[in-house]
Amino acid sequence: MKTENKIKLFLVDDDALFLKSLEIEFMQHGDFEIQTFATGELCIQNLSQQPDVIILDYYLDGIDKLAMNGLDTLDAIKQFNTNIPVIMLSSQDKIDVAINCMHHKATDYVVKSETAFMRLQKIIATVFKYKKIEKQLNWYMDRM
Repeated sequence: MKTENKIKLFLVDDDALFLKSLEIEFMQHGDFEIQTFATGELCIQNLSQQPDVIILDYYLDGIDKLAMNGLDTLDAIKQFNTNIPVIMLSSQDKIDVAINCMHHKATDYVVKSETAFMRLQKIIATVFKYKKIEKQLNWYMDRM
């Protein structure tokens, strides 16, 4: 498939092993153009490439304790473009963490586990089904 038809996916995680395994999973099970970033700062520097969806780690301080955390990065992404879907990813299995992410306008929250990749795939599929419906609705409304 041509590059312009692929979903442009940004993966942001300071855990290099998890980041690589996630990248491999998406490459094997979908038609994605993937870019990986170890820090929120690097992700933000590349937002002009207009990703279709971002999967973002909650903490992001494994490499540099002074690095932006996931929520600060999420806020910066939403300030750049509120329409970029951002799925937060964390080893934190706490409802208050998930709720906090949603208050910061995350699209969804996924706990890092054996089933994380399947959940991420389902969320991305749902996001793009919704975008397609929204696009069709806008087309229809423009014709009225």
